[in-house]
Amino acid sequence: MAFRISTKNATWLERWEPEDPAFWKGVGQPLAWRTLWITTFNLTLSFIVWFMVSAIVVRLPGIGFRFSTTELFWLTAMPGLAGGTLRIVWTFLPPILGTRHLVTLSTLLLLIPVLGWSYAIGNPHTPYWVMLLLALLAGLGGANFSGFMPSTSYFFPKRLQGTALGLQAGLGNFGVSIVQFIAPWVVGFPLFLSGLLGLGIPQTFIKGEASNPIWLHNAALVWTLFLLLGAFLAWNLLKSVPVRANFREQFDIFRDKHTWVMTLLYIATFGSFSGLSAVFPLLIRQLYGRFEGAPDPLTYAFLGPLVGSLLRVAFGPVADRVGGAVLTQISTLGLLGSALALGFFVTPNSLAEFPLFVGLMLSLFFFAGIGNASTFKQIPMIFPPRKAGGVIGWTAAVAAYGPFLFSVMIAWVLARAGSPAPFLFGLSAFYALCAGFNWHFYARKGAEKPC
Repeated sequence: MAFRISTKNATWLERWEPEDPAFWKGVGQPLAWRTLWITTFNLTLSFIVWFMVSAIVVRLPGIGFRFSTTELFWLTAMPGLAGGTLRIVWTFLPPILGTRHLVTLSTLLLLIPVLGWSYAIGNPHTPYWVMLLLALLAGLGGANFSGFMPSTSYFFPKRLQGTALGLQAGLGNFGVSIVQFIAPWVVGFPLFLSGLLGLGIPQTFIKGEASNPIWLHNAALVWTLFLLLGAFLAWNLLKSVPVRANFREQFDIFRDKHTWVMTLLYIATFGSFSGLSAVFPLLIRQLYGRFEGAPDPLTYAFLGPLVGSLLRVAFGPVADRVGGAVLTQISTLGLLGSALALGFFVTPNSLAEFPLFVGLMLSLFFFAGIGNASTFKQIPMIFPPRKAGGVIGWTAAVAAYGPFLFSVMIAWVLARAGSPAPFLFGLSAFYALCAGFNWHFYARKGAEKPC
């Protein structure tokens, strides 16, 4: 059968059968990979916007914003709260809007928090409620994951789901490292775009006795042209597969117990990745900022998301070969051991303990990255394509509350116990529970859904 684009609507394809070898080899494969790379570019920008707040807040006290430690943690929490909530909505959009419209419009929406933060940073008297609102709007970047990933999954056969979703999610996760790595550099000079938008005047950054000019608004503003490019590519080069369903029809995923089991497992993996990414800079500042020669949080914070993202990319193809369940078992047990060990090294007496603290944090990111890849291999094996897309979006939505939950809970524990150790020990118990669920349903011999 010939492959044609609908003459009635240039957005929607008439036929899409990736499991048909002839179709895949002839016309499916090129379009699927093109969709993957363009959507991944936009997903990376989405993660950048989602986590740019965590890269900005550590500098706010130095330019005159008088926020308490708890208020700073709440600012890092808001993108996670909004991202998780909005992901629930975005979960159901792929079969309604289609890939082309969804990716284009979602990318353009990211200009709102980017420009909002660019202007708000310039005035240290900006009300705290405005900063909270802008932090919530940054959650639009988190929402996109639950729309982009399911829509991309429609394009690939099951045998390549682990590779394709591992690449897209892993490279998208790099956005966390990119924004935390670029932010310290790009705030050191004026951007050409700054003058055009009236943002050429620097702030004064004070640390101890020293003061220096800083263009902190650049940490948000620098992404403007990239977002416009991403929206342009999406509108002109993407298509939508003929997978259609309304909101009500998609609710059938909630009647399947495996939706809830996989939700728990993805909270353990991606919830940990996103939550730790958001709090890592502030944890460094809180635990080690009082010592002479304290480390710059952003010098180290990008390493965690970088490790987690690399592992997600690397283990996507591995999951296609060995199955997702065995890797998820390794992931949850590794997270358990790392969190337990870290709980004994979060009350430092000197900077000599800092390398061990960073090493254990990176261990958490390491095992979270493996689990991020393996869980997204399991879901397409457990569910048929349309339901798999919905479950991917739903699990991603719930796990996106990671930045909110980690930030709020750590702030609460710090205020009462003076150390994040109780939080880490509680987190270890959760990882143990998830390891048990994965073993029972998916990993053991004779499991209900071996995958």
